[in-house]
Amino acid sequence: MTDKLNRNNIEQRAARTRERAGWMRQRLLGMIVAAGQGHPGGDLSATDILASLYFDVLRIDPAMPDAPDRDRFVMSKGHCTGALYSALAGRGFFPEAELDTYLKPGSRLNGHPNRTYLPGVETNTGPLGHGFPVAVGIAIAGQIDRTDYRTFVLTGDGELQEGSMWEAAMLAGHRRLGRLTVIVDRNRLQQGARTEDTNALEPLADKWRAFGWQVAEVDGHDHAALLQALDAAAAPRDVPLCIIAHTFKGHGVSYMRDQAGWHHGVPNAEQYAAALAELEAEAGR
Repeated sequence: MTDKLNRNNIEQRAARTRERAGWMRQRLLGMIVAAGQGHPGGDLSATDILASLYFDVLRIDPAMPDAPDRDRFVMSKGHCTGALYSALAGRGFFPEAELDTYLKPGSRLNGHPNRTYLPGVETNTGPLGHGFPVAVGIAIAGQIDRTDYRTFVLTGDGELQEGSMWEAAMLAGHRRLGRLTVIVDRNRLQQGARTEDTNALEPLADKWRAFGWQVAEVDGHDHAALLQALDAAAAPRDVPLCIIAHTFKGHGVSYMRDQAGWHHGVPNAEQYAAALAELEAEAGR
């Protein structure tokens, strides 16, 4: 009976986050089209992960964005702001209407997130290899202060070619940061090429384990699987957790899916209409 209740609970939670992810996809594509620039491929691969975090997992309060006991989230792949800003607005950190100012002069919604301007942003990111090391520092601070907040990080897989990422991973394993969770958006593509053709990452899970991490691998577009893996982040443990989320760049839009060319770019009117039709059809199922 308990297992059945748990399954039903996961399915209900997954249905809710799936609905929010669908809204985010439609919203972020509209933002990119209106702005005339953006990174739709990586935004779309990360959307399901961010929806699961912001609408189910993170212990945060938009009315108190700097509450001492809040969970910390760092968007290390900081160029994917379409997905991040839609999650923050959907969660209530700022009005949804402000999304229409994305990348416009004077907007708080920069191409890279800036904590000085925007509530809910823990640290400025964008240059790859910077966010994760900061998050390790945040987790160390929590360990020293003996607080119970959790620190989550979303990193791209191309970003793992930065040496600073592995220095941070080594330190986190050494410090046994049991309240730190890294989610790798493993879409296997970076700007212009596949990761394995540029600088091979595999065997990726073994690398993290060698640095003292617990590792889980999930389908990064399966909301139930994501929530189960993220629930494990709340369980007591004495080592950090890496969740390798297997995703597809451009997921949700057929002509963008698994295409390196959509790392950045803007759909034309015909492409945008086709993308919205696909996303609306998916939402109606």
